[in-house]
Amino acid sequence: MTAAVRVVAALIARNRQILVQQREPGGPRGLLWEFPGGKIEPGESDSDALRRECQEELDVTVSVGRPIAASRHEYPDLTVDLALYECEIVAGAPRRLSAHDLQWVPLDRLPSLPFLPADTPLLAAVIRWFEAGVQAP
Repeated sequence: MTAAVRVVAALIARNRQILVQQREPGGPRGLLWEFPGGKIEPGESDSDALRRECQEELDVTVSVGRPIAASRHEYPDLTVDLALYECEIVAGAPRRLSAHDLQWVPLDRLPSLPFLPADTPLLAAVIRWFEAGVQAP
């Protein structure tokens, strides 16, 4: 049985574009794309973890909104329980601090990127979120 981790991710949007990052080469699941975020530390809430991860990875302060979607994926070495939350940048401009690449990707191009298997099921929910007209400015 593999270890299970709870991971939170940020859905950050502007002008029908989504902020995504590419993992560094050479590490686990290198060069695959993902939504910014990370593992929840002991004693942290989902919101606390997202605010910390966005500060560490992107050098931005975010407000955390409602949950958008969740997925569970079993990798050979790890089981990931992933929750995606609507987030808005309230201070700072995103910078690539811990990723190979960081991009604002148009909504229609999002499914063409090679996403992590745990993130892939969330893409349909992101498209529905936009279609519902609830996206952040």
